[in-house]
Amino acid sequence: MDWGLLLELVIKSFILVMLLLTGFAYLTWYERKALSRMQVRYGPNRAGIFGLLQPIADAVKLIFKEELIPDQAEKALFIIAPIVTVVPAVVITATVPWGPSFQAFGRTINLYIANVDVGVLYVTAIASIAVYGIVLAGWSSNNKYAMLGGLRSTAQMVSYELALGMSFVTVILLSGSMNMIAIVEAQRSVWFALIQPTGAVIFLIATLAELNRAPFDMPEAEQELTAGYHVEYSGMKFALFFMAEYTKMIAISAIAATLFFGGYLGPFVDQLPLLGPVYMFLKIVVLLFGMIWVRATLPRIRYDRLMSFGWKVMLPLSLAVVFVSALGIALAQINPLLMLFTPLVSLVLGFTAVILVDRSLRRKVYANR
Repeated sequence: MDWGLLLELVIKSFILVMLLLTGFAYLTWYERKALSRMQVRYGPNRAGIFGLLQPIADAVKLIFKEELIPDQAEKALFIIAPIVTVVPAVVITATVPWGPSFQAFGRTINLYIANVDVGVLYVTAIASIAVYGIVLAGWSSNNKYAMLGGLRSTAQMVSYELALGMSFVTVILLSGSMNMIAIVEAQRSVWFALIQPTGAVIFLIATLAELNRAPFDMPEAEQELTAGYHVEYSGMKFALFFMAEYTKMIAISAIAATLFFGGYLGPFVDQLPLLGPVYMFLKIVVLLFGMIWVRATLPRIRYDRLMSFGWKVMLPLSLAVVFVSALGIALAQINPLLMLFTPLVSLVLGFTAVILVDRSLRRKVYANR
């Protein structure tokens, strides 16, 4: 056994987990600060300089809060559900490459945990597991509001995972591989987000629905379900659900950067490999800001419209995007200039979908007058 390799994997895994957990804490601060600027207020400014100690204060508060378990709850599942939710959020980043390999300490250091040939399939499989935690939380609580939240989450994730899967197929077609490193290297000349912009937008919208983030936060709609699937949770069990959501935001942003925005690639990254993690960090911060901006801007979608959007708009559009990508690749083999067919038709498809949705909504408004 190569003990050096084992030690390297342990160190990299420990660093990645610590960065995700620290990132989760300060993502809450980042979100509150960004939202406060958009809403013309200060945000956290009491605990430490610029409120930087606020996440630590929140953690201490949650540690000491009383934990309650409903008398008629399924206690074992009630305790397991938060763990089932938070673990996939951490392990999903195992195949994400954070930078190119480099030589140090007499060995090659790879800036990833695992180089899996089917890395895309690994991501989709792990992403699908998180819904079990939400469903278990809703069912085990013995609370009707929590149960409704769990059922909503199941229906929502099934609806939007189909479009999300088609987005992965688009990337596989463009790169010719399911290996995450090969996907990044295939974007050296141009990002896939520029070749297939509608596919990138579909991926970002579908991941918002997967994360149960606004405007797709129906499983925890406070006006209707009090708090949804986690209404009976308190203390550190609630904190685990909270941590899962924000950790998944970071993980999904890292995956989006890898699949569509060139991953760790950037100027001088081949000469200075440690610039790779810096570029990844900057791309993740920008994508996280986009999620926060959407939350501040768009109201929650009505449940029937949310489901209709997933089945009637996202799924057909994602299938069309896959077809256009395949056709563009075939045409590019005849003449490389014909590769421009893909982004142009992709944009036409996207604008057509927006116009059709807008017309459909206007008809409903006029019908209700």
